[in-house]
Order: sequence, then C-alpha cells, then structure tokens
Amino acid sequence: MNTLALPLYVVDAFTSALFRGNPAAVCPLKNWLPPALMQSIAAENNLAETAFLVEEGNGWGLKWFTPEVEIELCGHATLASAFILAKLKPQQLEFRFHTLSGELIVTRNGERFTLDFPSRPLQTLPREQELSATLGVPVRQVTRAGKVLLVELADAASVRNFQPDFAVIRKLDGNLNLTALGDDCDFVSRYFAPGAGVDEDPVTGSAHCGLVPYWNEKLGKTKLHARQVSARGGELFCEYLGERVLMSGHAVQYSEGTIYLPAP
Repeated sequence: MNTLALPLYVVDAFTSALFRGNPAAVCPLKNWLPPALMQSIAAENNLAETAFLVEEGNGWGLKWFTPEVEIELCGHATLASAFILAKLKPQQLEFRFHTLSGELIVTRNGERFTLDFPSRPLQTLPREQELSATLGVPVRQVTRAGKVLLVELADAASVRNFQPDFAVIRKLDGNLNLTALGDDCDFVSRYFAPGAGVDEDPVTGSAHCGLVPYWNEKLGKTKLHARQVSARGGELFCEYLGERVLMSGHAVQYSEGTIYLPAP
C-alpha cells in the first residue's frame, strides 16, 4: 500500500531545559489534511497539542488539536512551531500565523521567542464561596477570562499543593486556571482542561492572555515574570499592551521523525 510520509517534530516550549515546559508536536504540511485525519494524528501523538502548518501567502496557516478537539488558541504549540520554522529558515526573525484567533506574530531574538497574542477581557464573578466548596481550597477571587475560570488562591504554595479532582473540574462551566502572587516571580498558575482531553496542561501560553491583564490590574505592572508551577514547570516573560499581550520564552527540540499515513 502506498504511504504518505510527513515530518513530525516534538518541542518542549517555555523552557530552556529538556523534559521541562510543555511538549508540542509540530507537523509541517504542503497542503491541509482532512480535519478528521489531523484529529487522529493528534490523538495518536497524545500530547496536549499537535500543531499543523501550511505555508500561505506571507506566513503560515496554523491549526492546533488536542487529543480530543481542535482549539481556537494555543501558546506553547505556536512557540514550538516558530522554533521549528526558525531551524528550517534560520535567517528569518518574524513568523506570521493565520489562525482561528486571527493573525498571530512571533518574533525571534537570539534563542528567545516572543508571541503577540490578543488579551482577554475580564469579568469578576461573586463565586468565591461556591468554588471554595467545590475545589476544597480557600478562594480569594473568581474572574472569567473568555471561556476560562481564573481563580486566585491565597498564595503560591496553595497553587503548587492543589490536588485536582478531574471529575469535579470537568463539570465546571469553563477550564480552570488557578493563580496566586508569586514568591520568586510576579505570579504563578496552573491550568486544567479535562473537558478538552488535557487534565493538567504543563504550561499554557493562551491562559496568560487573561492572567497578564489580571495581574497588571493587581500589581500595576506592565512587565510581568510568570511561572506555571505544574510538575514539569515553565517560565514566561510577559508584557501587557492593553488589547495585546506579549509572551516570551525559550524552547528545546526533543525529537524529529516521520509519520506514515495511507496515501490519498
């Protein structure tokens, strides 16, 4: 049987050390595959996201899939995509991506990549007592950022030590983003999306589209140093620009290989 051979890279994003940060698969294509096939590849990879790229005009079309669904915005897989393109096109310093969330631009300065993403409007919700009881941990403030429940806890240790009940989190009306004032940075966070097939995401760039405006308002700072305190951990250097959020970080390549599909 004829087969179609496609390159596949795995990159750890928002880290400068292997086995840290958030791993993403990157699959450059000459033409788009059927959505169901891209979803099957993402499920087979079983990483938080698989990114698919097709060169289009002055940039690249970019789609992201979790093992279960296509999503509208993903930070770490965008960083991973720019990292791979920088290896394929080492003279290029700017990468433009056409996505479901509009045009996203990533720039490269040495080994650091900066993502220019839309910020998310925030809505404060009076649900502290409800979510304290649901999550089993004291909640300081609840804010909605798009489809995400941004929940502030008392301190960084409370975020680090939180023991998730994924069956409970799955029933919430949005993904769960825990955050608190940092002890060795401006703020820390953890992110849970079991409804999208990702129980806990190691480092979530898109979550910082809400986190950065939130902590800008709290701390009165436009430049913010963030850590996602999952088991793998990750680090982001952020800047609040009003309607946009800049997120900078590093990436490390883990693997390069080939996947084989039945030829159309």
